[in-house]
This record gives sequence, structure tokens and C-alpha cells, in this order.
Amino acid sequence: MHAASREALAAAELRLLDVIDGADDQGLVTLGEELFAVVRLLIDEHALRRAVSDPSSDPQAREGLVRGLLGAKVGEGTLKVLSAAVAARWSSARELLDGLESLARTALLVRAERANRLDAVEDELFRLGRIIAGQTELAQVLGASGGNAAGKAALVDSLVAGKVEPVTEILVRQLVTAPRGRDIVAGLEELTAVAARRRERSVAYVRSAVELTAAQVDRLAATLQRIYGRQVVPHVEIDPTVRGGLVVKVGDEVIDGSVAGQLDLLRRNLAG
Repeated sequence: MHAASREALAAAELRLLDVIDGADDQGLVTLGEELFAVVRLLIDEHALRRAVSDPSSDPQAREGLVRGLLGAKVGEGTLKVLSAAVAARWSSARELLDGLESLARTALLVRAERANRLDAVEDELFRLGRIIAGQTELAQVLGASGGNAAGKAALVDSLVAGKVEPVTEILVRQLVTAPRGRDIVAGLEELTAVAARRRERSVAYVRSAVELTAAQVDRLAATLQRIYGRQVVPHVEIDPTVRGGLVVKVGDEVIDGSVAGQLDLLRRNLAG
């Protein structure tokens, strides 16, 4: 985000924290779902999106517009967060949508955190991303721009309803019904990282030729913590092409200790 949008998001997050503090578990779910619904509304209604994100207009007028349109359709907590968001100055309409999505995700992840289910949500998002990545046709259907949002939502429900945490289901449904140009697999990886950051951790995406034991995963996590100076959670994917060793990706950094990676490096050196 640009500087102005970061300041706007910070102001909205302060209001969100006030609302979260007084909300029960269902209230947090409702808050997240309603904020997501507003994102979808703004995606569909171009004129409204421009009006509530126009930095040259009067902030009170933008807030009044939102309250007039949505005051009877969303809860008071949601309305307070939306009012703070649209009254702030965003660098672009897209970054306003980014901010509202971030606020919705925070409300839902706090719900999971309160129930001690944040680990489960993070793990489910990661595993679902790996499953979809391995099924090209499914990834194309869920990630297609446009398309029938209701049909995608129904497909998500058939895949995960009753099988994952409610927060996971809501996050995934929003991703597929309002992808905003994002690839479904990349979007799930982003959500996994957001859940991990909620716990002040980083995520390491690990590819291994064989399944690692719990002790090996623990040793890997301890090694990564020493390397990066913070807690890093390994998510391991079995990949026979690795042949041996591990390929570890943390953020933009890749540590390739695989046989395949070493052979590729040797080939490049010989060719150079």
C-alpha cells in the first residue's frame, strides 16, 4: 500500500479493535462476513466505489453516504468500521478494497484465535492450497475471473462445508467469489501467511521427497528459527521431483538443499 492508504488502514484498524473488544464470537463472524459483503458490493458498483474512495470529496459526505446506504443492512459494529474506513484518505479505490478485506480477515482470525483454532485454520488453508494446486481443472474453475460467483460458492461448499473450521470456509468462499485478479492457489498461500502473521510467525513452504517425521519437522523449525531470528512454521509438501533433501521457501528466499537442486546447479556451472 502507498503511505496514505497505510495511514487509512491504521485508523480503520483502531476502530476495528474497539468493535472486536466488545463483540462475542458470533459478532466477529458477522463482522467479517458483512465487511466481505461490502467488498463484493463495491466491486460490482463502480460508481459507489469511486464515490466512497474519492479523496477530493468531503470525508463526512463519504461517511454519510455509507451510513445512508448500509445503515439498515449491516450491524452497528460493521457500520462503525466502514465509517472509519471511508472517512480516511486512501491512495486508490483498489487499496480501499484491500483494506476492507484485511479488516474482515482480522475479525475472522480473531474469532479463530479466541477459540484456539488459529492453528487449524492455518493448516487447512495450506492443505487446501496444495490440493487445488494438484488439480489443474479445479484450480481453473475456482480461479477463473468473472464466472458465476454463486456456482463457485456452491462448489467451495461441496468441497469444505462441515470438513473445515467455519472461519476457513468463509475465507475461502470470499477468495473464490471475489478473486480480484488473484490466482486461487496464490490467494490461499497469502491467506496462510496472514494467519501465520497473526501468531507473529512466518511460514516456510517445504518440499520433500518423503514424508518427514514429527521430530524432523521440529528440528527443521528450530533451524529456521535460528536462521531467521523468529518463529518459522514449516508446511511440508511431498514432491517426488525433489529426489532427496529439502527445498525451503520463506517469503522470496529459497533454500535449495535438494539433490535435484544440486544437480541443476552443477549443470549450470558446467554449462557456464
